[in-house]
Amino acid sequence: MEIFKQTNFDFLGKKWPFIILSGLLTVAGLLSLWVHGGPRYGIDFTGGALMDVNFIKRPPAEAIRSALHKSIPGEISVQEVSNSQGVGGSQEALITTSVRDENLQTVRNDIVNALNGAFNPNAGGKLDINLASDQDLVNRLRDPLTAAGAAMSDDAIQALAKGIVDYRTAHSGLIRSIDELSGVPGMKPQVMNVLRAQAFAGNFAIRSNSVVGPRIGADLRQQAINVVLLALGAMLVYIAFRFEWIYGVAAVIAVFHDTIITIGLFSIFNKPIDLTVIAALLTLVGYSMNDTIVTFDRIRENLRMQVRGSFTQIVNMSINQTLSRTVLTSGLTFLTALSLFLFGGQVLNGFSFALVVGIIVGTYSSIFIASPILVFWMNVSEGRKRAARPVSATPSRAKMPAGAKPIRTVK
Repeated sequence: MEIFKQTNFDFLGKKWPFIILSGLLTVAGLLSLWVHGGPRYGIDFTGGALMDVNFIKRPPAEAIRSALHKSIPGEISVQEVSNSQGVGGSQEALITTSVRDENLQTVRNDIVNALNGAFNPNAGGKLDINLASDQDLVNRLRDPLTAAGAAMSDDAIQALAKGIVDYRTAHSGLIRSIDELSGVPGMKPQVMNVLRAQAFAGNFAIRSNSVVGPRIGADLRQQAINVVLLALGAMLVYIAFRFEWIYGVAAVIAVFHDTIITIGLFSIFNKPIDLTVIAALLTLVGYSMNDTIVTFDRIRENLRMQVRGSFTQIVNMSINQTLSRTVLTSGLTFLTALSLFLFGGQVLNGFSFALVVGIIVGTYSSIFIASPILVFWMNVSEGRKRAARPVSATPSRAKMPAGAKPIRTVK
C-alpha cells in the first residue's frame, strides 16, 4: 500500500532546521540533567516503597505527605491519580517513600498506620474492612458471632469472609458502607449486626504495594545501562557487517541522538525513569534502528542498480521511495502510543511518554540525522580520493605556429 507515489521531496535540502532543533533539544536536556544532578530514577533504581492507595474521598496530596512525614523519614512523593471508574468514582494516590526496612509487611504497616492516624480517626478498636484480609475477618468475627447466637462453622465463616473480600475487589478495592455487604452470600441479619459492631469502612484501601532495596536498585540501574549499551554495540556490528561500517556508525549516532533527547525530556518534565521506561527505550532503539536500516537498504539497492545521479540525489530518492512505508508504520505506531499515553493511566505514563517522544524523534532522525551523516562522510571520502588521484604524466603540448612541422628526434 502506497500513500505517496512518485514523490520528489528534497529532504536533505531541509535538514538544517531539524539538525538545529535536535541540537537545541540535546543541549536543553543535558543542561536539565546537569541541574538535577542526573536523571530522576524511580524506586526500581534507587530503592524505596511504592504504594497505590485508593481513597473514597482523597485528601490533598500535601495532607497525605504531611501525615506520612510524621512517622516516616526521608523523601516522600505523592502523585494524585484521578479515576472515574467504579462506584462513586474512587480516586487513587501513588505514594513513594524511602525505606528503612526492606520487609514489605513492615513498610506497609508503617504507611498504613500513618494514614490511619490522619484519615481514619476514632475507629474505636474496630476492624477496618477495607484493609482486612480473609483471615483477619475470620479471626475477628468467630467469637462475636458465637456470643450473638449466630455461630457458624469454620467452612461457613471462611466462605463469608471470602465473599466480603471478593465484593470489595469487585468494587475498586473499597467498601464505602458496611450496609453494602447485605447481599453477600451467607450474610444474615444477625451476622450483619455483628459485622456492624466489629468493623467499619475506612477511607482508603491498598491496591498494590512493593519494595525495592537500595542495593538491588543500584544493581538494576547498572544492568539497565549495560543492556542499552550492549544493544547499541550489537546493532553497530550487525549493520557494519550487513552494509559498511559508516552505515553502522550513522545509525548508532542517530539512535544515541534519540535516546539522549528522550532522557533529556524526562529530566525537563521531571519524570522518573524506572524499568518500564528502560523497556520503552530498548523498544525505541530497535524501532529507530529498523527505520534507518530500511532507508539504508534502499540506498544500497539503488547504488547496485547504478542509478544515475550524485550520492545526495540517490539518498533523497531512496527516502522518497520509502516515504509511504515510514508514514504508515510511524503514524500507526504513534497513534497507539498516544492512546496509551492519554488513557493508559499513571502507572504506564512514563512508558507511554517515552514511546510518544521516541517515535517522533526516531522517525525524523532516520531521515534528517542518519542520512546526512552518511552523505557527509561519503562526500569527504570522495574528496580524499580525488585529492589522492595521481596527476596525468602526459606532458601538455604547446600550440605550434601555422605551417610549422614537428621536429623528429633521430636515434
